[in-house]
Amino acid sequence: MSDILILVEEGYEELELWVPYYRFLEAGLSIEVVGKEKGKIYVGKHGIAVSAGDSFVEASLDGVKAVVIPGGLAPDRLRLHNDALDLVRQADKKGIVIAAICHAGSVLVSAGIVSGRRLTSYRSIRDDLVAAGGKWVDEPVVVDKNLITSRTPNDLPQFLPAILNAVKG
Repeated sequence: MSDILILVEEGYEELELWVPYYRFLEAGLSIEVVGKEKGKIYVGKHGIAVSAGDSFVEASLDGVKAVVIPGGLAPDRLRLHNDALDLVRQADKKGIVIAAICHAGSVLVSAGIVSGRRLTSYRSIRDDLVAAGGKWVDEPVVVDKNLITSRTPNDLPQFLPAILNAVKG
């Protein structure tokens, strides 16, 4: 059982996976990297690899406090996996924190959890979020109930405390 699930696919933005990963460890939280295949090595945008400790199908939300979705090129691939989208939908229904940064908002669109929500993202997917019924704002971090969104790696200093505040209460 992990406190935090981090979703991964090829081309993830390393700063948006590894900085939260180590910050959560520092905070005493347990982390599981989750991908399409358990044990598969996923290579990030800049060549840094990570291994999935579990698959989208096998991952359990029991005891999970947050699902984190890094950006980069990975969200475009993640949104094609129905099992990943189901995991995000289930987390949302359970009120588990869903933290999406940069291009990860596209996963939220495909999961169908954007409508009526206030959020932010990398500016290139703003129109997609708005078309899906979201209320997009240009702010470093936006918290809307269990949804925490951020724009770019430059916003990690605001994004990570918002996540930690939500999971540690």
